[in-house]
This record gives sequence, C-alpha cells and structure tokens, in this order.
Amino acid sequence: MKSLVRRGLRLTAGLALGACSALVELLFALLSGLALLLVQAWPRARGAVLRPVHRLARRLAEWERRRLAAYLGAESSSSYTPERALRYVAARGPLGLLGAVCLLCVLIGAAYGAYLFLGWFVSDVNSPSTVLFSGVAGLFLLFLALQGALAVGDLEKRLARHHLGPSEQEELQRRIEELAVSRAGVVDAVHDERRRIERDLHDGVQQRLVALGMLLGRALRGQDPQRREELLRQAHEESRLALGDLREVAWRVYPVALDEEGLGAALETVVERTSIPVRLEYEPQVEPDRPVATVAYFVVSEAVTNAVKHSRATSISVRLRLKETPGQLVVTVGDGGIGGAAPAGGGLGGLGRRAAPPRGAPVAHSPPGGPTLITAELPCA
Repeated sequence: MKSLVRRGLRLTAGLALGACSALVELLFALLSGLALLLVQAWPRARGAVLRPVHRLARRLAEWERRRLAAYLGAESSSSYTPERALRYVAARGPLGLLGAVCLLCVLIGAAYGAYLFLGWFVSDVNSPSTVLFSGVAGLFLLFLALQGALAVGDLEKRLARHHLGPSEQEELQRRIEELAVSRAGVVDAVHDERRRIERDLHDGVQQRLVALGMLLGRALRGQDPQRREELLRQAHEESRLALGDLREVAWRVYPVALDEEGLGAALETVVERTSIPVRLEYEPQVEPDRPVATVAYFVVSEAVTNAVKHSRATSISVRLRLKETPGQLVVTVGDGGIGGAAPAGGGLGGLGRRAAPPRGAPVAHSPPGGPTLITAELPCA
C-alpha cells in the first residue's frame, strides 16, 4: 500500500512538473517555428537560427529526461541528435497540457466524491438526490481521471523512447555488448575458481595425504609396538584433518545447505565460519530462484572473506531484502574497516564477475578510512 501511494505521489509530481514545462515548450516551439519560417528562404540565416534552437531544444529534452527518470522511472538514451530533441519538445507540449487536465479532473472528482460522504455534515441538504448524483458523478470522474493520468504517464515514456531512444537496434546492440562482457567475465571467473580449487587441493588435501602415507609407511616398517601405535595415532589425526580440508574445499565450491535448507541457512553457515562477528539480516519471506540464490550466496561469501582478509574490521553487517518493484534481491555487505578497496582489485573484481550483467553488477563504496559498503541488486521473479 505504501509503495502504491509513493508511486501515485511521484506520478502526480511528475505530471505537474511536466505541465509547467509544457507551457515553456509550447512557447519555445511557437517562437522557433516563426523564426525558422521567416528565414526559410535564406539557408545561411536558417543555419544561424537553427544552432541556438537546437541548443535550447537539447536543454529542454535533458530536463525532460531527468524528470521522467526521477518521477516516472523512465530511462532514455542521451545520444540523440538535436533534430530528434526538437521534434520531441514540439510533440511533448500538448501531452504535458493533457496531463494537467487529468490532474485538474482528479481534484474536481475527489472534491465531488468527498462531498458525497461529508456534505451531509457540513451543510444543510435540501435535495439528497442531487448530493447523491453529484457525489457518484464525482467518483466516476475521479476514476476516469486517474486512468487518464496513468495513460498520460505511459504516453510520456513512449514518446521519450520514440524520439530520444534508445531504438530497438541500439537496445539490441547494448544487450549484445553486455552479454559479451558477461560471457568474458564468466569465463574468467570459472578459470579463477578452477585455479583456486587446484591450489587448495595441492596445498591442503594433497599435502595431508602425503603426510598420511608417510606415517603409515613408517608404521609398517617400524619394529617397536609403542612407536607404531604412536605413528598410527598421528596417521589417524592426519586423516581427520585431510577430511576436514576436503570438506572445506567442497563447501567453497558449492554449499550443500543451499540446496537442502535454502539461502538463509547457507548464509548462517557463512556467519558461523567467520572469525569476526557478522550481523545477518535476512528479510525475504520467499526463497529466491536457485540461480539468484547462488549468486547472492557467493557475493556475500566473497565480500565477507575480503572484509576479513583486508579491511581490519571488527564487525561485518549483511542484509538481504526484496525490492518488489522492479523485482530485485538487494544484497548489502558493510564493514567498519579501513576502506580504500580498489574497484578493479582482485576481491571486488571477483565479485563483479560473480554478479555480472544480466544478473546485476555490485556497486562498492569504499572511501579511504572506511567504511566499505557493497551493494548488489539481483533481478529475480
């Protein structure tokens, strides 16, 4: 409900500002048309008039782009030509005035609709049927005006996209570039993971198995029963440590708890295994899709590992929440350490490859002296 009210207030503010700018744009279009009409027969003079006209049209278009992004959530390209900006400004004026008419009708309908409920108490009613009819008509006008305001907001987005872009070809090209970058990042991430697993197996599990084999060999060759028993005891301890290292490697490759108990339980495992205090806030009531949950898990795991290794922090905070619009799982990891993390460094670079587009690249804010805050918004159903 709160989200719906916020969206309504933002739409109202956006249309109100659009109505004000529409008056300026209509005046601009009228004066520009007259100026260009007067110099139509002289190409040099026409070019001299077009330059300031294009410059002003682009400024007005930029204002509209910022308004649409702030209040209507509409993104448009900034690589449009001055001619397209001029056409957009000329076409948007009437639409802005239509938005003003819709808002005015909303106010009138709300006033008459409120009179249906409050008129009996604030004034003497001589004709109840008239109050009833006007109140019902006001509510109907309110309904139509709200639908009209929503339609105007949608038309605002479509008009900006049509004139300013991006076009379907530009959008497709951007998507191809994002997928190419994402594919390269995935390949690098897989290569890094493979090298890390090989290093963990070589430096950890393999060394312990070699030591285990040596202990068993010495026990087999030994003649002293007491010494042989001591060697077997050491071999048993070494086998236990080797099994622990192997479980550690397997856990870092993929946590079993993620499949069996869900993302929340898997993150609790990360908290339990971290050497410094971690405060976990897990808000989603519904389990995210498995690909999203996997990315979220590894983002948290690697961010916490980086904080432990490099931040000198005494505590870490992890928060996961669902943003209903436009359907995103927001992952936030913060620490009170020394900051200064390089976005292109190994740790944050690995995070970027984990959550590369189309999943949602993490944003790191880590000024020198701290604190460090890493946020990743992962699209989900």
